[in-house]
Amino acid sequence: MKTYVPKQDEIEKAWYVIDAKDKVLGRVAAEAARLLRGKHKPQYTPYLDCGDHVIIINAEKARVTGNKYNDKMYYRHSGYVGGLSETSYAEMLAKHPARAMFLAVKGMLPHNRLGRKLTTNVRVYAGPEHPHTAQQPTVHDVK
Repeated sequence: MKTYVPKQDEIEKAWYVIDAKDKVLGRVAAEAARLLRGKHKPQYTPYLDCGDHVIIINAEKARVTGNKYNDKMYYRHSGYVGGLSETSYAEMLAKHPARAMFLAVKGMLPHNRLGRKLTTNVRVYAGPEHPHTAQQPTVHDVK
C-alpha cells in the first residue's frame, strides 16, 4: 500500500480566531503554531503548508507568568558593531502590543522558508476587533 501525500492544491484551509484575553502568552502561541503547521489534520505533511489561517485577538491582554513582565527581553541587531538593542516585554506592550505575540508564534515555527511562508497566515490584533469577518472564522478555545 502506498503512502498518501497530499498535493498543495488539495489542501483546504480554514480560519480560526483565538482570543488571548487572560491566557498565557506561550500557550496561545503554541496552539497557534500547531494550527498553522496543520498538525491537527490527518493529512499533515512536515514539508508542506497544510495548516490553517489564525487570527489572534486581544493580544495586549495576554498574561505572562512569573516575573517575565519585567525580565523578558527582546533583542534585535542593526548589523553594525555595537548595534544590539534590547526591549523589555513591558516596553514592547507599550509600543507594539501585538508584536510580542507575533514573535512568540514565529519562534515556534520552523526556522526555514516554510516557516517564513507560514508566518503570512497569522494575523495578530491588540484589541477585540479584526477585519476578517468575510472569511467566517471559527472560534478556537485555548486551555
